[in-house]
Amino acid sequence: MKTDLANKVCLVTGGTQGIGLALVQALAEQGAVVYACGRTPDNLHKAQNLIRPLPYAHHVHLSQCDITDRPALESWIMTAYKERGRIDILINNAAYTRWQHLTDMTVEEVEMTLQTGFMAMVVGIKTVLPMMQQAGGGWIINIGSITGNIFVGGASAAYAAAKAAMDGFSQTLAIELRDTPIQVMLVRLGAVGGTDFFKKHVGLERMPRLNDFIPMLTPPQVAQSVIRAIHKKQTLVTLPGIHKLMHLIFVLFPGLSRWLARLGGTARRNYAQTQW
Repeated sequence: MKTDLANKVCLVTGGTQGIGLALVQALAEQGAVVYACGRTPDNLHKAQNLIRPLPYAHHVHLSQCDITDRPALESWIMTAYKERGRIDILINNAAYTRWQHLTDMTVEEVEMTLQTGFMAMVVGIKTVLPMMQQAGGGWIINIGSITGNIFVGGASAAYAAAKAAMDGFSQTLAIELRDTPIQVMLVRLGAVGGTDFFKKHVGLERMPRLNDFIPMLTPPQVAQSVIRAIHKKQTLVTLPGIHKLMHLIFVLFPGLSRWLARLGGTARRNYAQTQW
């Protein structure tokens, strides 16, 4: 049975750019009422200008919010709840990226990575869980990464730690809630092109050559896959699917996986210029 998203109240963190903005659009196209937040005014204004002329614009409510500020995050969630009377879907998508070796990062940058990618997720979930329990159901969707369960180098150690924490938290929370009507979905993503992730933060020298031979995702592809997963009630989504095999190889032969990641040098594909 498909989950009908019409008039469902959805929250999306990091929803004013990239994957988050694509999720906002996909959910609104399905008839959902979407509340999304982003950290910077510039991205907020760009998202507002993009959404305003679209036929479903009245379904979308964009706000500026620093989700590492717990009172601000809780207030943003409560505003949506007071206006709509329920929260049906929470998507934890926001991330803070400094794609550098630990020696080149400050402790404060590591803290920000974990605060944004993990602790804000915990605060959001703790805030909405009582609402979902009272309503008799809901979806918690956490946008993770293969860097959280395949450790072959290249990634930022802080970012990998945040995604690994999200990965373990999501799977364990799903077990805790398995006898309830609340669903937990973990989405493990490979490289997603055409986003600020590659335009501003990650150079080709940090990507292995092997990645050039693995299908690259776009934000709309991710968003549509999440929508399909909600309809099918899937709780674990790996995109692209080949990373399931890559993870198995890493678990069985971690040394081989790391050798493959070094083979051929660095990536040559232009991830930053990918068109949606």
